Amino acid sequence: MTIKPYPLQFKAEMKERIWGGRALEQFGLELPPGVIGEGWMIGDHPNGITSVMNGPLSGKGLDEIREGFGKEWFGENGYKENGRFPLLIKLLDCNDDLSIQVHPTDSYEGLPPGELGKTEMWYVLDAKPGAKIIYGLKDGIDRGAMEEAIREGRVMDTMQEVPVEAGDAFYIPAGTVHALCSGVLVAEIQQNSDTTYRLFDYNRPGLDGKLRELHIEDSLNVIAYEGAGAARMKTDGVKPGEWLTIASSPYFIVEKGVVEGSLKLSTATDSCVILVIAEGEGSLNWEGGSQTVKAGECFLLPATLGAYELDGSMTVLRSVIPSPTA
Repeated sequence: MTIKPYPLQFKAEMKERIWGGRALEQFGLELPPGVIGEGWMIGDHPNGITSVMNGPLSGKGLDEIREGFGKEWFGENGYKENGRFPLLIKLLDCNDDLSIQVHPTDSYEGLPPGELGKTEMWYVLDAKPGAKIIYGLKDGIDRGAMEEAIREGRVMDTMQEVPVEAGDAFYIPAGTVHALCSGVLVAEIQQNSDTTYRLFDYNRPGLDGKLRELHIEDSLNVIAYEGAGAARMKTDGVKPGEWLTIASSPYFIVEKGVVEGSLKLSTATDSCVILVIAEGEGSLNWEGGSQTVKAGECFLLPATLGAYELDGSMTVLRSVIPSPTA
């Protein structure tokens, strides 16, 4: 059976987290009971595989799509023989502070078997007045200073706090100490990894009533004390029809675009395209099809889709997978 390429929309995998809430319901997403911190919108990971919910491939998991259509749909940059889809796309509802954490690089010897490192980026969809995040270490904090702060129970004294507003973008390379704090709603584009090392968790119990595990030694090992290239950006100057690169890494390139009316675009054969509708609504049109889109929805456009059009009034995040040598 031949299936023409079309934009794939997936049923989100919802994850209960101690710091979550119910804010993802505002996007029309179906939430199970409990405090939901993460919606895995596009995932191909043992801890969450999303399934297509539109078109002729409805019901198929992203892993099945990968196996069935391979390089043709994912592009040579997005397809790896016997490997998972390289990115994981999430929406995060931070109703409470997340743990202070750090992620390893791909080369860290302590990685769980089969797992990757984790470089990621955040785009702030919404932020309550006074919202902040933890983003990197204060100047002069080395491993010795961090170990001393941990022994003395003053880890928070080593951290930089940064105020955030809707529209802020943060690039978080592996090795960067970070934490989202209460009152923010975030779109996250990241390496396809579920490895997080907790450095500090406010001495609070988890969902099971017990203190959550910390990973002190791993955290100390993987922190980039001299910095890993983290970068932040205000993005509110994007004009309709323009695209602003808000994160660029070996794993993903993310751009922010503003659509007012019709915007004609095209995929390239080297990578599929991921669209996250950050604000507004409209339609996504391609040869042989059209679909209404709105804030909170995510789509995977096969590399061979070719020409497509965004029409309406909306803010869009567009992600591609760069060449390994880019």
